[in-house]
Amino acid sequence: MLILLPPSEGKADPARGRAVDLSALPFAATLGPLRERLVAAVDPALATAPAVRADRLYTGVLYSELDLGSLSQAGRRRAGRQVLIASGLWGLVSPASRVPAYKLPIAERVRGIGGLAAAWRPLVAEALIPTDRSRNLVVDCRSGGYAAVWRPARADHVHVRPLQVQPDGSRKPISHMAKAARGRVTRALLEAGDVDRPDDALAAVREAGMDAELTAEPRGERRWTLDVLER
Repeated sequence: MLILLPPSEGKADPARGRAVDLSALPFAATLGPLRERLVAAVDPALATAPAVRADRLYTGVLYSELDLGSLSQAGRRRAGRQVLIASGLWGLVSPASRVPAYKLPIAERVRGIGGLAAAWRPLVAEALIPTDRSRNLVVDCRSGGYAAVWRPARADHVHVRPLQVQPDGSRKPISHMAKAARGRVTRALLEAGDVDRPDDALAAVREAGMDAELTAEPRGERRWTLDVLER
């Protein structure tokens, strides 16, 4: 299983720590050249700014609910292997990746590079080729421009969609608290153990006490939507 998370707008502001080592970030051979170009174009000072682990840098609602530091030992190990965080500046990082505080939403355009989603799209696809194979599971907690960068062509793809159930039974997307729901889903999956199929993901989320439904897309593709319902 691979879990894809968005970054958070809320970030820590590390005052100390060694600078980012671009060669040590995930997929350095594929994503590294664009990372270097972006740092140079956006803020060259990021190359020497104090860096911390991504799981300590991101402090938004999703990461507060996920609370990686309080996971069981097995859950933390799974997070290290199975979680990747999308980023407008870095492309993809792991929870253990050491990066400085930055601000670069995926919707931005950078002089000399253009739109970030378009710039990252072929590179992220290349980096994730080993993951994008049949009988692999990708649980996608990204939204908006981050989700538009990549989606699998061969792996089972489960998109997490938090919804609020209205008194009349209708449903509408949740805005801010959708991030909290995605954090809880990620935590449940990491603590569940073996999650290899879409049905396993649904069972793990329900076991954690959430009201959820799994729906296959009608076109015959290996895509599902995991609706997390707030009543």
